[in-house]
Amino acid sequence: MPRASLHAFAFIVTLAWPVPLPADPAVLKPKPSPLPFEYEPAPEPLPNYVSGARWGTQSDPIRTMQKPLPPAVSATRLLLPDHFESHLFASEPEILKPICMAWDERGRLWIAETVDYPNELRSAGEGRDRIRICEDADGDGRADRFTLFADKLSIPTSMVIVQGGVIVAQAPDMLLLRDTDGDDRADERKVLFTGWGTFDTHAGPSNLRWGFDNWIWGVVGYSGFDGTVGGKSIKFGMGFFRFKPDGSQLEFVRSSNNNTWGLGFAEDGTLFGSTANGNPSMYMPIPNRMYEQVSGWSASRLESIATNMHIYPSTPKVRQVDWHDRYTAGAGHALYTARSFPREYWNRRAFVCEPTGHLIGMFDLVADGADFVAQNLGSFLASDDEWTSPIAAEVGPDGALWLIDWYNYIIQHNPVPHGFKNGKGNAYETGLRDKRHGRIYRITHKAGKPTPQPRLHGGSPNDWVKALSNENMLWRMHAQRLIVEKKANETVPKLIKLVKNRSVDELGFNLGALHALRTLQGLEAPELGSVAGEALTHPSSGVKRAALDALPRNARSVQAILEKEALHDPNDQVRLAALLALAEMPPDVSAGVMTHLVAGNVRTHRSRWLREAAACAGAKHADGFLQALVAKRPSSIPAGVVEIVGVVVRHRCLTAGTEELLELATSMNGASRS
Repeated sequence: MPRASLHAFAFIVTLAWPVPLPADPAVLKPKPSPLPFEYEPAPEPLPNYVSGARWGTQSDPIRTMQKPLPPAVSATRLLLPDHFESHLFASEPEILKPICMAWDERGRLWIAETVDYPNELRSAGEGRDRIRICEDADGDGRADRFTLFADKLSIPTSMVIVQGGVIVAQAPDMLLLRDTDGDDRADERKVLFTGWGTFDTHAGPSNLRWGFDNWIWGVVGYSGFDGTVGGKSIKFGMGFFRFKPDGSQLEFVRSSNNNTWGLGFAEDGTLFGSTANGNPSMYMPIPNRMYEQVSGWSASRLESIATNMHIYPSTPKVRQVDWHDRYTAGAGHALYTARSFPREYWNRRAFVCEPTGHLIGMFDLVADGADFVAQNLGSFLASDDEWTSPIAAEVGPDGALWLIDWYNYIIQHNPVPHGFKNGKGNAYETGLRDKRHGRIYRITHKAGKPTPQPRLHGGSPNDWVKALSNENMLWRMHAQRLIVEKKANETVPKLIKLVKNRSVDELGFNLGALHALRTLQGLEAPELGSVAGEALTHPSSGVKRAALDALPRNARSVQAILEKEALHDPNDQVRLAALLALAEMPPDVSAGVMTHLVAGNVRTHRSRWLREAAACAGAKHADGFLQALVAKRPSSIPAGVVEIVGVVVRHRCLTAGTEELLELATSMNGASRS
């Protein structure tokens, strides 16, 4: 996209996205220093893929390889922007091959370690992988206490903290591992549901998160899902999904365009993600279920919002399968959702790992009406150590960015190079896949202050309510989860008080009010409808969007949306949320008339997502929408409106009876003749 267009976006960014756009991608250059690298003859053949050739095509063989560096030495090769510094938290021999991480309400780091990945997936109870809790007991910044929570796992690819333990993605199962006696050891193992594909172990479920809606969210690659959940047969491929924490419901949210390993929530609940190949940033505006309730319509797959797909390594020693010099192993899409980094990072910088390039890329997320643009800012972290392989970068409880370094000379999974064999995990077989190394770092800013830790573990419901306003989203989400899981209904009066607080912070947020609304939703509080209805006039756009998402789907909520004029909000993200809320409400003539009016607005014409949301709402309230269309008798219809009208009319035709069709045809014919 032209640079002029990008700068134009800065003028229409809401208060939540106020920082001017940086200019050019950053290339972190190594500082002059003695190089610690040693090389040895490669004990086995090394693939050397040819750029632009067919998959698997080899160039001249690589005959030497760099030796691994000790953790402390490799740490000196990590390059960061000015004023940032890295701190080694854990490494081998204490840990090995960490594949994912999470933090509990005590601030303790949980990691899943795997040596079965990629080609040795084992039967239930026979795996060699494990989950451990890592703590810094003496406060020196290094992990020194390691507790085994669960073992005999096989290729656990993600986990999320829940009451008493974790939900773990271990294809083909989604597992609940719970400690029932408080000894930090899982003594309950339960399969919530099964059906995740296992034919390719680097295309399974990952990035599990507790969502704002109190469901568990995640992404899956092309191994997909095919199973039965809650008595319903479900099958889907790669993209976003969500499920209820008890495993009773699973929903496929939206398709991505290739193997998918990244998911990240903004602080207002906006959903972003990334894929492995050529799509380091994507935005999920409308879920599949909105399209599926419209007859004759379906959602398209999500494409990239990034300004370019290139990576910016600090060394030319980069070995890639395809998408050479671009993202080909993109992993993660966490936003910076704390306040320890400089202000320009807050709720707009996203971190995408690229292990083949030995780096973490950074993207600046800029609102463009109801859409977003992700400007590629280059590398946030880069290394010239050929073993360094970032696979996860997440904001931790202290406000630092925590990094998993897979530390492996071999990253490529497939395609199978000529002359190699394919393993049962669909990765080519080689003895050079490391099983011993793995490091975890914390990245801090020299001027930043760590996030104060709230009292959640052992705290009272009042402590949890207070933590809903914490500056770090990790703590806010834990507080929301605890209130919902423990059904702490005694907090409802305090939650309502939070929602009624109409102050906003420097980003235009009221985070306490936003999370209080979603907590009331999780509690299914009887007061939710009236409280959310009143919040539709809150000065924070994020709170208004949360209110629209949380509103009960009933006739009273329809009237609240219309009376509070949410469809005419100055913020296009609020308009989008209002249209999508109406699309799930009971049919209402007034809502259809108002949706038709919004469909004719020039702001709707110019936005793909507003057009599609208007079509979803128009189809739900088709009677009123078409009555307004006929009554207006337009001499001409703008192209954007034609698209919306076409969807609504097709839906009405496919769902109407014969008499209704004749009546509709007569009225539409009269409109065309006028």
